[in-house]
Amino acid sequence: MQAASAQEQLLLGKPDLWDSGVVVSGQSLHVDYKGLLPRSGKQCWWRVRVWDKSGAPSEWSDAAVWTQARLEPSEWTAKWIGNVNRKELELPPASYLRKAFQMDRHVKNATAYASALGLYELRINGKRATDERFAPGWTDYHTRVQYQACDVTHLLHQGSNAIGMILGTGWYAGYLGMMGRQVYGESPRLLFQLHLAYEDGSEEWLISDASWKMSKGPILYSDIIKGEKYDARLAQSGWDEPGFQDGEWEQPHCFEPYEGELTLQLDPPIRVMEQIRPLSVRKTERGSYIYDLGQNIAGWTRLQMSGRSGQEITVRHAEMLDADGSLYLANLRKAVQTDIYILRGDEAEELEPHFTYHGFRYVEVDGAEGELTLDQLIGLAAYSAAEASGWVETSDELINQLYSNIVWGQKGNFFSVPTDCPQRDERLGWTGDAQIFVRTACYNMNVEAFFQKYMVDVADAQREDGAFPDTAPDANWSYFKQVSSAKWFAPDNAGWGDAGVIIPWTLYLMYGDAAILKQYYDRMKQWVDYLKANSDDLIRPDYADHADWLSVNADTPKDVLATQYFAYSTRLFARIAALVGNEEDAASYDELFEQIKMAFTSEFVTMDGIIEGDTQTVYALALYFGLLTEELGEKSAQRLVQLIEENGNHLSTGFLGVGYLLPVLSEIGQNELAYTLLQQESYPSWLYSVKHGATTIWERWDGWTEHGGFQSPSMNSFNHYSLGSVGEWMFRYMAGLDPDPQQPGFKHIRFQPRPGGTLRNVKAHYESGYGRIEASWEYDEQQGMTIKLSLPPNTTASVILPGPAVRAQGQAYSLEAGGLHYEVGSGAYTFYCVQTEKRKEKQAHE
Repeated sequence: MQAASAQEQLLLGKPDLWDSGVVVSGQSLHVDYKGLLPRSGKQCWWRVRVWDKSGAPSEWSDAAVWTQARLEPSEWTAKWIGNVNRKELELPPASYLRKAFQMDRHVKNATAYASALGLYELRINGKRATDERFAPGWTDYHTRVQYQACDVTHLLHQGSNAIGMILGTGWYAGYLGMMGRQVYGESPRLLFQLHLAYEDGSEEWLISDASWKMSKGPILYSDIIKGEKYDARLAQSGWDEPGFQDGEWEQPHCFEPYEGELTLQLDPPIRVMEQIRPLSVRKTERGSYIYDLGQNIAGWTRLQMSGRSGQEITVRHAEMLDADGSLYLANLRKAVQTDIYILRGDEAEELEPHFTYHGFRYVEVDGAEGELTLDQLIGLAAYSAAEASGWVETSDELINQLYSNIVWGQKGNFFSVPTDCPQRDERLGWTGDAQIFVRTACYNMNVEAFFQKYMVDVADAQREDGAFPDTAPDANWSYFKQVSSAKWFAPDNAGWGDAGVIIPWTLYLMYGDAAILKQYYDRMKQWVDYLKANSDDLIRPDYADHADWLSVNADTPKDVLATQYFAYSTRLFARIAALVGNEEDAASYDELFEQIKMAFTSEFVTMDGIIEGDTQTVYALALYFGLLTEELGEKSAQRLVQLIEENGNHLSTGFLGVGYLLPVLSEIGQNELAYTLLQQESYPSWLYSVKHGATTIWERWDGWTEHGGFQSPSMNSFNHYSLGSVGEWMFRYMAGLDPDPQQPGFKHIRFQPRPGGTLRNVKAHYESGYGRIEASWEYDEQQGMTIKLSLPPNTTASVILPGPAVRAQGQAYSLEAGGLHYEVGSGAYTFYCVQTEKRKEKQAHE
């Protein structure tokens, strides 16, 4: 690798920052930069080349560039500016701020740095500076706030220029989940610095300060939970352009310096990622129009409308329709998924909110005086802009819809933090939901940066005694629990707080970067030590407030669940200690795990392998977490199978048990039973919601059905991703793509497809850090199984087939035809396998 402070120097082969030389290594990911660091705001241009096994070099890659972040707090000279909101004003208007300035020289490079306690939109010379929304994202504002940096050179010109910024309340001062409003502060404020580097070598800074101008505008309010009201008659044309007459605008208030930490944004920004055209529109008896997008999304709508001045247009959003065809709004609790627009009236207008979002499939437009058409409205799906990384497709269209639902559930809830739902007055970053889904999320999208930022939120919310939170950012949830119901308060919920260990471990496993384990090592150790200190002879008390959330007539005892997760966090931490080179901790916590295991068995497990509670979840967790001896494990596995069969081949697990159930069944030789549960269509099951028209994962197994979800509106979210954690099993077991913990990040793949059920074929792909991995299997009664695998360069795989191979094609390190196990390197492979006896019996029965 070569790095230089200017592109010209790099292309001339004169790297002044770093030249690594030839490095003989198989590592092609997570290579630390060891060159000279550029100063704050300066660029680093870099390029790489590789050598093949014969020593022949490639061409140099195209030059890429990154810019050094602001390194020191003293480098922020701008003032925090904004409007002082009156506390009694429930929904304050957005503030419009502007700064006009002159540039008498040609600018070579211009970089804008911006942040807000609240939300901001940056505009330069009449145009949006970026397509990012909801900047700077949600953090614990008491501790830190993120800032963004963007190149705005193309938006500036010699002569007169203008900066415009819109400032909203956001998570900081608006309504926040169930916590009410102004959780962090009353008055939103922004921070802005523009670095101008001129072609003559000089530099200049433009900063936010008292010289800016501020005014109210057409956004009467825009609140994440309460929607937006916009009066187009109040819009001031050209307010964000040079030459605008701002003499009547007032001076903004300059706030005291922010006491928290300013950090560069870690996670991908929220953007409008997809546009959804409605499938239909119909006029109601009262004259409104209801659009059906055909897909439940999180985001908002864009409406093309014309009408008279002062005409009020109301746009309501809902996930479902009531029996009479009206919008189903009972599940929103205190949320108001309504946007109100007052038309300017002089021309066609485009109506789109600014600082609010909704969870919806159906949209009702009220107040139009003319006929509305299908093409006047479009749904805008917005989420943190993580790139898609994987996909699964099968011969069963219901399974395909289920997988689509899983992905859309992730899209709708990965909104700066992994929220639980996008529609009602909650939208919190529940740690339990996040940890059970994180591995599925990694298969679906490249969420490494997203979860790295979320782990900052989790760490910021960790208590001094080591307890990890229920929600991150905490957003006063701990306080809310204490004052609302003291008997319900627990600082360390099993399966929720454990996210502080499970998420870093999963990111390491899926992406191969041990840095996150080192970064949070002390935090994880504090958590495990806290659990030990707050246990009774290594048995955890019933602090598991949420238990196995929303299980079906199968209440798992809280002390059993809490002790199981205590053991799992300890076991993972022992492995992490070994990985980071702390052998003393590795030995100590491995011994602690063995002691917890013995205590668990003594307290909760009978000689017959029956675990206290006798639920599917207690067995799934005990087997997955390795809490049982081999003899007891076999007995408990039999009991798990028996419980499922006695339940009519239905699951009964809730949020915590569901992610482990099918993996355990496949591991204990019950793969067909796993497929039976996956393809089960009656309640409770994944396909039950699919059969009822779901396009996202529901919060409850019984959601919109005759089984009672309809009667429980406060817990009737139709976009909750947790139960979609079955996606992990679909990739790991159904398709067979599993990273090797010894060589994580898919450097080495354990490829063991496990066909079953009535599926005739499965195709999957995953974009790893090394490149695209593709896998498929297809079953034919006459020919048996055809299994394919394609590996990118610099990777290897252990291939374990479901039956003996009669023929194999492809280059490999060790490819012995006729076996069940192969070791292969990068390339494309096809295996032809004989039909297994179980498969023959199943087909004969059918």
